[in-house]
Amino acid sequence: MEFVDLLSYLGWIIGGAFALGAGGIVASIHNTRLKVKHGYPLEGMWGQSLKPGMTSDAQQRVTLLTQENAELRAEIGSLKDRLGNVERIVTEEGYHLTREIDRLRSDGSNGVVSLDDGRKERA
Repeated sequence: MEFVDLLSYLGWIIGGAFALGAGGIVASIHNTRLKVKHGYPLEGMWGQSLKPGMTSDAQQRVTLLTQENAELRAEIGSLKDRLGNVERIVTEEGYHLTREIDRLRSDGSNGVVSLDDGRKERA
């Protein structure tokens, strides 16, 4: 058989090579999907583990981290509440320090400020 005779089969050869390559890729994807679905550890090109199996130590670690995560979320929630209270106090209408300072300046009392308990103090 000569080279010229092979040229007539070139389309079939290329098509067959493409089909074999695509079949191999699909088989690899399907194999990986089945491993993930059934909990088998995945391996890389050289056999290294990509997803370590779940041991009792790992399960304990996950449990501890989950508990710590819940505690931290609760703490963040309480901090948000406290920050909201502080913002409410600061932006409250009666809490304007500049008005109080201006009122004291315009009082004309020569720097003497009377305190709530009846005492007087020089400002």
